[in-house]
Amino acid sequence: MLKILIASSKGGAGKTMLATNLAAYYAVEIGNTVLVDADRQGSSLRWSERRATYTYPVLGLSGLHRDWEKQIPDDAQHVIIDTPAGIRADEVTGYLADVNVVLVPVLPSAIDLEAAEPFLAQIAELPPIKRGKVAVGVVANRLKPWTNASRLAVEEMRRFAFPVVGELRDTQGYVLANALGKSIFDYRSELVRSHQEDWIKMLRWLKKHG
Repeated sequence: MLKILIASSKGGAGKTMLATNLAAYYAVEIGNTVLVDADRQGSSLRWSERRATYTYPVLGLSGLHRDWEKQIPDDAQHVIIDTPAGIRADEVTGYLADVNVVLVPVLPSAIDLEAAEPFLAQIAELPPIKRGKVAVGVVANRLKPWTNASRLAVEEMRRFAFPVVGELRDTQGYVLANALGKSIFDYRSELVRSHQEDWIKMLRWLKKHG
């Protein structure tokens, strides 16, 4: 079972978008996927509820309850945990005992870069991460690759304590799909396929750490 923790020290980095699209990918391609929503906003949980009647549902669990881990079915193959917005490094510790990887989405803006760097440096010192038991990857999110700003931001991210394992372009497709309980992996159009390709590098990295 691959367990993925998604965390960001700053709100609005696209944490839930990352969580829901990963959950949908695994549900469509493999099956038996669980999405745990530990954020009080409950966006991931509502997305799971909207998806419940589709061909490839995702089991949504509230991570606000103490016993949420006991609710994960034995046959679950992937578990994605959407942590609270603006989580602190010391709060990440409580999730690390039973996860394989941590993904940290970062937007290509000076404010987001400045917030991400100390957060990543702090979680690098957490024992399970420092000992190499839990891998950490940075996801450059909402990029506009045709702009200098995004290119420079990705270069800055590559100087962080952890590797950039994904570079996702900005598109309204994520927002529109989320409102329906879907993801870009539920569609097969040529336009959507180009955005799906953005995920290949990250998915390969996750598979390596599963």
